[in-house]
Amino acid sequence: MSVHCIKAVQTIPIGLEATWDFFSRPDNLQAITPAYMRFQITSKHRPERMYPGQIIEYKVRPLLGIPLYWMTEITHVVEGKLFVDEQRFGPYSLWHHQHHFREVPNGTEMTDIVHYKLPLWVLGDLAHTLFVEKQLADIFEYRRKKVAEMFGTFPPL
Repeated sequence: MSVHCIKAVQTIPIGLEATWDFFSRPDNLQAITPAYMRFQITSKHRPERMYPGQIIEYKVRPLLGIPLYWMTEITHVVEGKLFVDEQRFGPYSLWHHQHHFREVPNGTEMTDIVHYKLPLWVLGDLAHTLFVEKQLADIFEYRRKKVAEMFGTFPPL
């Protein structure tokens, strides 16, 4: 019955305004999600920009192509600084995802912090150990690479 946490930090060589503009648009999430997940936003109401209280519905296929319904709520938005999405329905018993943005010299630092918990007590912990932890790490790594491909990277020091 463990609550798990992932933290990912990426520095992007574009300004804060452009970074925020991309990440605050829910429709852009598909571009940074692995194709095998067949991620699809299914919400009928799809404004261009996120706002507090917004409900976003998705269909994903994270395991063996089996479709899963996922609903999140954007619970907090501080323009240009952070937003939080929380699962309302879906595969986790807890999903709380913080997205932080801050200006750094010549770019933006983006930090994701996800607290999550799987259902089914011991079985959920076993599933976490067997495949969920690695799959989430792979999804964040894919996203890191895709963002670098789209926006570039800082030269090595």
